[in-house]
Amino acid sequence: MQGTSIAQPAPPLASWIGFMAMCVGMFMAILDIQIGATSLPSIQEALAIRPDQMSWNQTSYLSAEVVAIPLTGWLTRVLSLRGLFVVATSLFVVASVACAASTGFASLVSARIVQGFAGGALIPIVFSAGFVLFPVRGQALATTIAGVLAVLAPTIGPVAGGRITSTYSWPWLFLVNVGP
Repeated sequence: MQGTSIAQPAPPLASWIGFMAMCVGMFMAILDIQIGATSLPSIQEALAIRPDQMSWNQTSYLSAEVVAIPLTGWLTRVLSLRGLFVVATSLFVVASVACAASTGFASLVSARIVQGFAGGALIPIVFSAGFVLFPVRGQALATTIAGVLAVLAPTIGPVAGGRITSTYSWPWLFLVNVGP
């Protein structure tokens, strides 16, 4: 039938607010991949970590994140989209505080693994939410917003990390995750 279209109601404001909250979580998870990159020497010195061990700061986060991403579909079915977001966000914040409170190599890497796994779950659920929360006409905008934030976070990460470390100290690289 030509010219027939079914009007779809606009998504409620609550859907957009929830989606934007999820976008903030995703942004912080992606930001954490790069925010500490420029501050590795400060972390290494403060925690007396050997140079050959420092790569584990990034590797542990990224490895856990890569493991979490494909499990997110299953975790969403088990916990629901909202439940997974709450659990992943809570774990991400607790792990961020643990990273900031680290006293050595083992505690930092352990916290980064938990942080990376939780952050890895936050990334795909935002894109899933874009398709679940919005009608077809709103999905393009939702996925565009999420995509822009996913590209913006690693772009500003090194600059933000250097600024935070030089202005405050390395633990604040992780404590910035608590507020949002």
